[in-house]
Amino acid sequence: MCGIVGLFLKQPKLEPELGALLSQMLDIMCDRGPDSAGFAVYGAGTPGFVKLTLRGPAGTDFAALGDKIGHPVIARDTHGVMSVPVAEETTVRAALARLAPEVRVVGAGTRMELYKEVGLPADVAKRFELETMSGTHAIGHTRMATESAVTTAGAHPFSTGPDQCLVHNGSLSNHAGVRRLLAREGLEVTTENDSEVAAAYLTYRMRGGDSLGEALEHSLGDLDGFYTFVVGTESGFGVLRDPIACKPAVMAETYDYVAFASEYRALAGLPGIETARVFEPEPAKVYFWDRAA
Repeated sequence: MCGIVGLFLKQPKLEPELGALLSQMLDIMCDRGPDSAGFAVYGAGTPGFVKLTLRGPAGTDFAALGDKIGHPVIARDTHGVMSVPVAEETTVRAALARLAPEVRVVGAGTRMELYKEVGLPADVAKRFELETMSGTHAIGHTRMATESAVTTAGAHPFSTGPDQCLVHNGSLSNHAGVRRLLAREGLEVTTENDSEVAAAYLTYRMRGGDSLGEALEHSLGDLDGFYTFVVGTESGFGVLRDPIACKPAVMAETYDYVAFASEYRALAGLPGIETARVFEPEPAKVYFWDRAA
């Protein structure tokens, strides 16, 4: 059992409140996943630059690391964000591997920043100062581990492509076979978590030319099991439940936003919720919103 939350803003007026709203939603889902938590926020980006979200052991001196690499790092607890020119990304990744092999790149994109840690969701949100973050959309997850260890690496979200991330409640029955397919296609899955397989599968489909909506449609035929996915891209937000739809899910849509949660109580504090269209997403139906559309 895990908890999922997501918020996609249609109007700019709520963008300064995105982090505070998601933090509240994440906290309410604590009892569905007290082992670990994480979130991805799509904030401001700079054309021609890519944000690298780094994760290091406790006590990592991100300022010193930034000095060595030649690009400053904005530190938040065990994570840091480094913005580098797109043309230098490969060089910077190689330098990071050489100078600080204990530090991992957990997300990359023009706008996405990704944070996750072991601990109660409210504590994780506070450690990374989620309440202070702004942006257009965000997704979050509270984890109760069932099939892999309680580790930071095993926490959600998972990101396997630029500005792409996924959170998942459920279990895939054919993840081993999909993992082998992805390996043949050059996509490495680094954890035992089946959710990372799902994220990499969507990356694989989108590399082949699918939109997020099309990739989710294909997953209905290629991924077996019980699942609810919430997925973010640079400009988009998608939701999919498997054909049986045994995992709880509820959505709310207003003129200002689209919100998702595993339970309604995580939506109850959102502004304007009393007039929102509240509905349960249908089984095997792709829901997708895109700011670029």
